[in-house]
Amino acid sequence: MKQFSAKTGAALGILALILIAFFANWFISLIPAGNRGLDLTEDRVHSISGGTKSILSELDAPVVINYYATRKSSYLPKEVKLYMKKVDSFLKQYESLANGKIRLEYLDPQPDTDAEDSANLDGISGQRINDENIYFGLSVQCLDKKSTIPFLSPDRETMLEYELSSAIAEVTQAQKPVIGLISALPVAGSGMPQFPGQPPQPQEWVIHQQLSQTFEIRNLGMEPAELNPNDISVVLLIHPAGISKQTEYKIDQFLLGGGTVIAALDGFSYAAAANQPQPNPMMPQQQPQGTPTGSTLPTLLKQWGVTFSENQTLADARYRTQLQQGVAVAILSLTPEAMPQKDDIATKGIQDLFVPFPGAFTVKETEGIESTVMIQSSNKAALVSGQQAMRLDPNLTRRMKPTGEQYPLMLRLSGSFKTAFPDGDPTNSVADQAQAAENGEEVPQDNSLKTSLESGTVFLLADTDMFTDQFAFSVQNIMGMRMVSPQGNNAALLQNTLDMAAGSKHLIGARSRTASRRPFSVIQEMEADFEQQAGEKMQELEAEQQSVIAKIRELQTTKQEGNRLLLGPEQQKEIAELRAQQVEFSRQIRDLQKDLQRQKDSLSASVTFWNVAIMPLAVLITGLIIYTRRRNASSAK
Repeated sequence: MKQFSAKTGAALGILALILIAFFANWFISLIPAGNRGLDLTEDRVHSISGGTKSILSELDAPVVINYYATRKSSYLPKEVKLYMKKVDSFLKQYESLANGKIRLEYLDPQPDTDAEDSANLDGISGQRINDENIYFGLSVQCLDKKSTIPFLSPDRETMLEYELSSAIAEVTQAQKPVIGLISALPVAGSGMPQFPGQPPQPQEWVIHQQLSQTFEIRNLGMEPAELNPNDISVVLLIHPAGISKQTEYKIDQFLLGGGTVIAALDGFSYAAAANQPQPNPMMPQQQPQGTPTGSTLPTLLKQWGVTFSENQTLADARYRTQLQQGVAVAILSLTPEAMPQKDDIATKGIQDLFVPFPGAFTVKETEGIESTVMIQSSNKAALVSGQQAMRLDPNLTRRMKPTGEQYPLMLRLSGSFKTAFPDGDPTNSVADQAQAAENGEEVPQDNSLKTSLESGTVFLLADTDMFTDQFAFSVQNIMGMRMVSPQGNNAALLQNTLDMAAGSKHLIGARSRTASRRPFSVIQEMEADFEQQAGEKMQELEAEQQSVIAKIRELQTTKQEGNRLLLGPEQQKEIAELRAQQVEFSRQIRDLQKDLQRQKDSLSASVTFWNVAIMPLAVLITGLIIYTRRRNASSAK
């Protein structure tokens, strides 16, 4: 039998290790366990959120994902090709976590194929590039329900998990989510007048019409009979002015039972103020009572550690709005800088919010409850009276005294809540129970919840007018047709929040992902350092270069005879010297730029080398260590 030398054996051992690593990696990628790993990246960009894992673990019907991706096109943009690999890996994680409840169908729609027909039927948009359709989207189907993402744009990478999880939650729900609406304003309208001469009734808000297309809206009034979290997904409060303790108690029990609450309160409601009934001069003793302009949840907010400026409105010199009548310091035009949570689904993509006469929250730390500020004022804000703000006083900006504090305008509270009614139903007071016992009557049992059955969520907004037709939409009547278009992102904010809260309780935990693409911050710092160090030198060289060019032009235009330039020997010599200086200045500028490029190329080469070579080097070093130890062991024998 032929014997190999020690060196040959070591080389074969290293080769065997490489082959084992390659085939093991290939085999593991084919099984579900191979799509799970340890994510050590910053912000955990390759990890699936807990909310998505909960959605996938609760699937009780098979879900089919038709994944359309044109892979065999020479016109496929590089960024789409790279993003396609990330989506491939992402979908494999979903398939792995669903424990067999998700089936992935990979389709490559080529012209005049069944896959292209299927893509068109599923509503997948083909992007036309050089007379060729590029498909990159997916449809999610469960039983007879379907949801589609027409195109997976790399620009929306951070929204991928939410959009996919939302689509799965949507198709696996048996019916539309139910939203219970509590409001002191006519959000749902009051219909048309029933009799001739009757004054026109309030019209349904546009936001109510739009939400009704996605959700089942139940208008509960201000005194709902029952709030059952098994029947209602979300309780939505819009200006609950004059809310009773009994209604607050029902909201409290709804939250503790697992429901989600979205409450839009107001320090000064312009809608309520503008619709106050006119006094009757014939009956001064009986003046009609309108809707209060302020609204809050006095008992619940106190328990949650939140204070609200019910009778004041927030003025902000930083976000003031320029109107035709002048500057409105209490009508805020908010930009993304006012939204500190850059990866939050509710505020993702929101660029412009028009917030008229809002209130403001203050929040203190409360055991078991985590508060997150989603929208806030600038530090140039102050609280003023609603009537003062409504007059659009141009001197208000000078008279207001900013506190330097940034006031929350939207909060998310989450965690384990405790009841705001430890004595139970307020209609069954202690005195009533004592009276019932004295009379020998049956004392009602207190079966109310005292703590959350599961983690709950509350969204609080400091304004309600931002959702009215006047401030959220542009409404026009054209030839008897009501034409509506959004004005800013006010409606999108409420829609995003409801989608997250009502689509699935777990979607609240499906964060907007941090982009896996990373800026080359080291190179950017190098460029900044270069500009700082060499910038002044380059400016001097460029200034001298421009001065030389100006002198050359001046010399060339000194003597003219008709269309001919007459230059003497001295002038020609001076121009030649100046041009030599111009060339030298250009060379020095290029040298400075080349020096920066050399530094960048050196860094790039180092990073590439270590990224590519680290594994082979590790295998080689391991093999050499094994070889050395075996050789030493053989020598010792």
